[in-house]
Amino acid sequence: MKPMAHLGVGIGWRPEIADAVERLSGLDWVEVVAENVCPGHLPESLLRLRERGTRVVPHGVSLGLGGADRPDPAKLAALGERAVALGAPLVTEHIAFVRTSSPVLEAGHLLPVPRTRDALDVLCENVRIAQDALPVPLALENIAALFSWPGEELTEGQFLTELVERTGVRLLIDVANLHTNRVNRGEDPAAVLDAIPLEALAYVHVAGGIERNGVWHDTHAHPVPPVVLDLLAELRSRVEPAGVLLERDDDFPPEAELAGELAAIRAVVTAAPAAPGKTVTAGSGPAGHGPGTGRGNEPSAGPGTEPGTGPRPVEESARTRVALGQAALLSALVAGTPVPEGFDRRRIRVQARALAAKRAEVVAKLAPELPVILGGPDPYREAFLSYAKGRPMTSGYRRDALDFAGDLLIRDLPADPAARRRLTTWWRDRAGARPPRRIVRWARTLAGRAA
Repeated sequence: MKPMAHLGVGIGWRPEIADAVERLSGLDWVEVVAENVCPGHLPESLLRLRERGTRVVPHGVSLGLGGADRPDPAKLAALGERAVALGAPLVTEHIAFVRTSSPVLEAGHLLPVPRTRDALDVLCENVRIAQDALPVPLALENIAALFSWPGEELTEGQFLTELVERTGVRLLIDVANLHTNRVNRGEDPAAVLDAIPLEALAYVHVAGGIERNGVWHDTHAHPVPPVVLDLLAELRSRVEPAGVLLERDDDFPPEAELAGELAAIRAVVTAAPAAPGKTVTAGSGPAGHGPGTGRGNEPSAGPGTEPGTGPRPVEESARTRVALGQAALLSALVAGTPVPEGFDRRRIRVQARALAAKRAEVVAKLAPELPVILGGPDPYREAFLSYAKGRPMTSGYRRDALDFAGDLLIRDLPADPAARRRLTTWWRDRAGARPPRRIVRWARTLAGRAA
């Protein structure tokens, strides 16, 4: 595996802190959410950073490579376009599923895949499809989870190791997610770090969160706690990472606080390793060890391959089994169907509430007029959460905002005529059509009841 290009210490670029990011001294690189930038219309701030020589890495959130379906070619093409437009050395995504196709449901969030042989086979084939389509190497991130799947056959370390061995994909290790999974799933971060091939490490994420009622929420909206910095030091004692990045997605602090968090991260990264001679350089494992060479994406012969034949295709029955399990879980989370056998029902309820709350927050950000029209944040949130109980998301958040507004209008809401007129105008301007007439509303209501 080729050595990773040195990245240094960076921060997640977000529009809300774009000016502050440009002013941060000693910043080596930034990461952008791939779906939030357009290749032909890059933000001026990102262009200025690139002109200064700051590397930019696109970080995808919507591929769902851990899902039962094969990757969407259009989404892969879009991710590749962003990599080219940004001159990125690699692109990153997540080991997660985000949607199902039967029924058509969107989580709007990264959900854990079961650590089973079937799920690993599906993931590996999806990763190879993505690697073939992308113009630069791919790295995948371990995610934070609120719950575990029943009947898992592999540990986190075994799952990640086989993924690397079979595909040659690099790893993006989020140490905050290791802490989240320690609290929520009882997993030992040190055991994970000891088990995985750290020579495949692309870079590292660091972020903050908060514990509520025994559950750790990976918010990216709180300061990085000491326990996460301690895990960064644990990782640093084993490997010299090519890059470390601070993630912050909400409740952005003053610029001085961001600079202070970056300084704390830099201090950990530059500290002498705890065990001299023990560390390896990420992406440069010893000869004969580690997956492939070339772009860093070529699979080696490992489980799921036969010498001289390459990776064997995944049996459709395996995809079907993964699809059924993921559909049953996602339906319980967003459509109120019964929780599948073996899951922790309390944790599933916590996750369901978190998904609904995230939907409400994202829709409010994408359509800030809606809370204003509905009388403020609290009435908006109450109305949206009521809507979400019976209307799971089947497309993106922008479509969700339109569907929410349309649902209110069908029910002759809001009650205030002036607010309803404003909502009608808002909906019409974006949907390009007239709201359904009353007789159509009645027909839809009756059809829904009959169904």
